[in-house]
Amino acid sequence: MARDPNFVLGYLTQVEEMAEEILTDKRQIVDLDKKRNAAREALRCLRKEEQAVTKGGKAWVCFGDMFVKIPKGTATNMLETDQKQLDSEIDRLRDGLQPKVSKLRDMESKPELKGFGLQPLSKEEANIFKP
Repeated sequence: MARDPNFVLGYLTQVEEMAEEILTDKRQIVDLDKKRNAAREALRCLRKEEQAVTKGGKAWVCFGDMFVKIPKGTATNMLETDQKQLDSEIDRLRDGLQPKVSKLRDMESKPELKGFGLQPLSKEEANIFKP
């Protein structure tokens, strides 16, 4: 059965599809991280400008291929909302990546990665180690 060409082709197709999903997720994480950094930079710039000048005023914001002048408070709120949304999307993709990599390694009959499933300490757990 292992030498049946249809079985081998099906198996290799499944392995390639899983590997492609993993690569797609990794690329998507990188792209979302770039967007998150750009939004962080814009937020920092707006906050720095608010501190230097009186509060209020308007800021130019790019929506797709056009610029719109909106109040700075609204722009800041929009950027903060985008930051939260991007963070949750990146976390969701990262959480889904571990099972996919484990499944791929199982499909390739490779041993499980050591330390791949580690989780960071919570604040309460980290505070235990402080003197």
